[in-house]
Amino acid sequence: MNSHPGELIIEAGRSQRQYWRDLWRYRELFYFLAWRDILVRYKQTAIGMIWALIRPFLTMVVFTVVFGSLAKLPSQGVPYPILVFSAMLPWQFFANSLSECSNSLISNANLVSKVYFPRLVVPTSAVIVSFVDFMISGIILIGLMAWYNFIPSWRILTLPLFVAIAFMAAMGAGLWLAALNVKYRDFRYVVPFIIQFGLYISPVGFSSSIVPPEWRLLYSLNPMVGVIDGFRWAILGGEAQLDWSGFGLSFGLVTLLFISGVRYFRAYERTFADVI
Repeated sequence: MNSHPGELIIEAGRSQRQYWRDLWRYRELFYFLAWRDILVRYKQTAIGMIWALIRPFLTMVVFTVVFGSLAKLPSQGVPYPILVFSAMLPWQFFANSLSECSNSLISNANLVSKVYFPRLVVPTSAVIVSFVDFMISGIILIGLMAWYNFIPSWRILTLPLFVAIAFMAAMGAGLWLAALNVKYRDFRYVVPFIIQFGLYISPVGFSSSIVPPEWRLLYSLNPMVGVIDGFRWAILGGEAQLDWSGFGLSFGLVTLLFISGVRYFRAYERTFADVI
């Protein structure tokens, strides 16, 4: 930020090298935004963070009844609630991140328009808040495993890798929507549709194994298919198989989504203060 007598100039962009260094310099702002959003989200609710458990749990119950009990779809040799919830974890993280990121810059308009800092801090803090919900929801999965006496295999050690891929998917899509929502306010109405439609075309309530082999690669064009299948492969073990070609395609698309999201966000970052 440069100041001259009688005027204030906000620099919306800096050199690439200094910008990434500024991300570390402004880490306290990052912590503040994330912590503030966590407190505000549950402050005025009667049961607080339990809401992070209720929503995925009820969705899991509905999917288990519809797909497991009524449709009797295969469960890869594990209790159907565990099959569903192992997919609910990454999906809810992704969906919550899109919802929070898309409105993050608008919600912090006063801060964005008055003070220089790397704008990337704002949507990233929104993803971290969603990641906290993800960690809390993991309690349900642990409870289900205890209830059904389900012991995961050695594959569970690879779970952090798939969590990182889920984080990349959430971050990439979130950056795209955060930037687009500033330029085109119509996206506030598009995001709920994307989330609901994505839930239906992602293998959350069922296993990807029911998709015919000839459609498997096309189905993997949905980046969340690889993320969800990776979670199931790591958590369920046993009969859970991973279509590595489909996973490779999904992972490639997640990587492309992440890199393009960062580049698009950085390209239009300098205009955010003027538009907001």
